Amino acid sequence: MLRNLKKLLKDEQGATAVEYGLIVAAIAGLIIVVIFVLGNKVKNSFNNVAAAMP
Repeated sequence: MLRNLKKLLKDEQGATAVEYGLIVAAIAGLIIVVIFVLGNKVKNSFNNVAAAMP
């Protein structure tokens, strides 16, 4: 029983999965922020082009 507990405490696969999850969450958050920031700029650019056309 004690051997299994020591083996479980040494196992780092769960920690690695959590780290990858945090990295994915950070990247997703960054993408969302970029979309919101650039989305309005792109929309304004298209509106300016559309308004300039006769």
